[in-house]
Amino acid sequence: MTQLLEITASDSENMRELLASSGYADKAIAYFLNRANMGSLPNADHVTQLTGPCGDTMKIYLKLEEETIKDARIQVLGYPGAIASAMAAMDLIKCKTIEDAIAIKDGDIFRMLEEIPDQKQHCIRLTIKTLQKAIEEYRCKK
Repeated sequence: MTQLLEITASDSENMRELLASSGYADKAIAYFLNRANMGSLPNADHVTQLTGPCGDTMKIYLKLEEETIKDARIQVLGYPGAIASAMAAMDLIKCKTIEDAIAIKDGDIFRMLEEIPDQKQHCIRLTIKTLQKAIEEYRCKK
């Protein structure tokens, strides 16, 4: 029998405190805890997966209409920095053109998160590389 893991308010607060003491800003913590853009996207126009050298894996789903990203979701297997970065990136690219989305840089995501530990900066780079790979593959398909 499978049991569901219930995360209580106490667990959430403990996680918030742990991440804050590790150097994550409140905004980055909120992205990690809320995970609003986590998951797959039925009928996606393009799906791309990338695994970084640290082992974190991201799978991005894009729904496009006339070169505009109408919706985007991402599945992440990784640390809080990877999850927060990916969630912020999906917020950044929704309703943007392909050209605007591919122009997003590390600093754009960092500003959205406000602060993550220095040793987790590679999570932002993995998010950018996954996004760029998805857009380049989509362009090649067309």
